[in-house]
Amino acid sequence: MRLTAHDLACLRGGRQVFAGVSFALAGGDIMLVTGPNGAGKSSLLRIVAGLLRPASGRLLLEGGTKDASIAEQAHYVGHQDALKPTLSVAENLAFWTTFLGGGGEVMSALAVFDLAPLARLPAAYLSAGQRRRLSLARLAAIKRPIWLLDEPMSALDQASQARLVELMRRHRDRGGLAIVAAHGPIGLAPAHELRLGPT
Repeated sequence: MRLTAHDLACLRGGRQVFAGVSFALAGGDIMLVTGPNGAGKSSLLRIVAGLLRPASGRLLLEGGTKDASIAEQAHYVGHQDALKPTLSVAENLAFWTTFLGGGGEVMSALAVFDLAPLARLPAAYLSAGQRRRLSLARLAAIKRPIWLLDEPMSALDQASQARLVELMRRHRDRGGLAIVAAHGPIGLAPAHELRLGPT
């Protein structure tokens, strides 16, 4: 699998956020995207996820599942945790596994982030860190080769950060690729680093 970006540009509200962004990632690569607030880190992930159209440039995916878009082969975890507060922890994850194609094992995925004891608790009662862990549990529940993670460590305590790093390491070792937007190190040496904004 190879994901290539050629001269991507992004416009938001008539303002150019970035231009001329190119990269090439193969299976087993992790790219860390850094830069100041407003440099376009989130926008870049949303373009790769198919949620925003680039102002110019193109993305190409070689390998992967034939006739499936990049979005259909990717996990996108943004700033918002996208949970229904009235559903239980397990019900929220079950919804996402169904939405993303089914076949995911809910309880084992919850266990990866130490959420199995909270399976029946309504999501409304979760702390910010627990909500983030539940959002990230999608990564363990449904296997997808591309991960697009926007500030995935936010609100996580040290133990949860270590769980996420281990999950990313296993994903990389299985030949998956990841693009991670962050303000600092993610605890796993990336193969590539892309800095947006002034240097």
